[in-house]
Amino acid sequence: MNVKRLLSVMVMVFLLVTTALPSLASAETERSLKDESIYDLLVDRFNNGDGRNDIDTDAQDLYAFNGGDFSGISLRLQHILDMGFTAVSIGPVFQTATYDGKEVLDYTKFEKHFGTEEDFKSMLDELHDKDVRVIADFPLAGVSKDHVWASKLPFTQGEGNTIDWKPDDVDVQRNLEETMVNFVKTYELDGIRLTKTEGYSKDVLDQFIASLKEASPDLYVLSEEETDAAVDSQPNNSSMEALRESFVRVDPNSSQMSQFETSEPNDLIQFDQLTGPRFTYDIVEQRMFPPTRWKTAVTALFTLPGIPVMPYGTEIAVNGKDAPESHPLFNFKTDMELKELIGNLNALRNQSKTLRNGNFKMLHNKDGYMVYKIYDEDESWIVAINNTSETQSYALDPDEIGSKKRLRGLLDSDQIVETEDDKYHVVLDREMAEIYLVKEDKGFNIPYLIASIMVYVLFLSFLWAVWRKGRKARQERKAEAKK
Repeated sequence: MNVKRLLSVMVMVFLLVTTALPSLASAETERSLKDESIYDLLVDRFNNGDGRNDIDTDAQDLYAFNGGDFSGISLRLQHILDMGFTAVSIGPVFQTATYDGKEVLDYTKFEKHFGTEEDFKSMLDELHDKDVRVIADFPLAGVSKDHVWASKLPFTQGEGNTIDWKPDDVDVQRNLEETMVNFVKTYELDGIRLTKTEGYSKDVLDQFIASLKEASPDLYVLSEEETDAAVDSQPNNSSMEALRESFVRVDPNSSQMSQFETSEPNDLIQFDQLTGPRFTYDIVEQRMFPPTRWKTAVTALFTLPGIPVMPYGTEIAVNGKDAPESHPLFNFKTDMELKELIGNLNALRNQSKTLRNGNFKMLHNKDGYMVYKIYDEDESWIVAINNTSETQSYALDPDEIGSKKRLRGLLDSDQIVETEDDKYHVVLDREMAEIYLVKEDKGFNIPYLIASIMVYVLFLSFLWAVWRKGRKARQERKAEAKK
C-alpha cells in the first residue's frame, strides 16, 4: 500500500469513527432514486479499453469517434468508485452516426465502436457487482436521417442530418414503446433516461413510462428535459440557473438559492449538462479561478435537496462552450485536485440518510454566504458556504439545534460550541465551505481520541513495515554478496 493510499484510508477511518454515521449498506436494505448520486458520461469520451473496436477512430479529432467503449468504463470503474457515485449514466448506446450516440441508426443494435452485446453485459455485471446502477438514454427524436425506420414511419426534418418522428403517429408510438420495453427487459438496466421528448404529449409519455414500469418495476425513468409526465426525476431549470448564478463568481446575489426550501426532492440538481456549456466555461468567462469556484460549488451540489448529477470531467474542471469542445476524451493523467473532495462529500452523503433525504431549512443567505440546516429526528447537519471575498460570521441560535451541542466540521475539522452569548458562531474564511454534524457536547471527546490513536498506530505500522522490508532487503543483499 503506497503512502497516498494509506493516508486516504486514515482520513476515512477518522471520519467514520468521529462521526459514528450508519453506513448506507447496513442502515438500509433497499435504496431509492433519492439515494443515488449520478456520474454522467459519454461512452466514446470516457476511456478506450479495447483497441479491437477502434475502427476509423481519431482521438485528435473532436468530431470523430475517439475510441471510448464499454470495456473502458469497466476498466476505470475504480475511478468512479473513488468518488463515491452510486449510479452511472452512460448516454445513448445504440448504433449511431455520431460519437455522442444521438443520431441513432438502429435502436436494436449496439454501436460497434462501443463494443459488442457481450461487452455491454459484461460492463453491466461489473458495475452491478460493485452496487453501481446503470442508466442509459433513449432518444425519441433527433435520430439519423438514415435510421432503419425512416422508410416505414413518418417523420419531419430535424436539424442537420437528423429527423424527428411524428410524435402523434400511432405507429411511431407503438414502435418506440415496443423497442424501449424490449431494451429494458433484455438487459438488466437500472434506469432509462428519455431524451428529445419535446412534441410528445403527457399522455403518450405516461403510456411509455407505464409500459416500462410494467416490464421492470424497479426501473428508474428519468427525463432529460422538464416535463409534466410521470417520470421519477427530471432537471429543474430554475434551480440549475440559481446554482450557476450563485457560484460562478464571488460576492454574487445568491437570493435565488432560497428556492431550494420548496424544491422537489426528486429533482436532478447539477451545475452543467453535457448538452450545454460546461460550468468551467462560465467561470473562465467571469475571469474567476475554476478550482476555487468548483470547491464551493460541489459542496452545495452534494448537500442541497435533490439528486446530484455530475458530468464526467468535472473532477478535472473540463472547459468548453459547445459540443464537441465540451466533450473531450477524458485525460486521466490530468491533476484531479477535485476528486478527493468529491469523494469525501459523496462518502458523507452515502453514509447519512439525513443528508440525502432530510428536511431542509435555509438559515442565512446573503450575498454568497449561505448557512443551511439538514435535519430529521435522527440527525442534524449545518452546512456553511462562504462564497464571498471576506471572512463571514453567522450567529446560529440554539433554538435551531438545541443547547449544549458541538458542531463538528468534517471537511476542515472545525469545531464550534455554544459561547457565553448563547450562540453558535459559524465563522468561515473567504471562498470556503464546511459541513458540521451536530452532536451532544460531552466535553472530553473519546471517539476523537480513539480515532487519533488509530491514525497514529496505522502510520507507525506503515513506517515499521517499510523499515522491516528495507532491513530484510539489505540482509538479502549481504547474503548474496557473501556467496
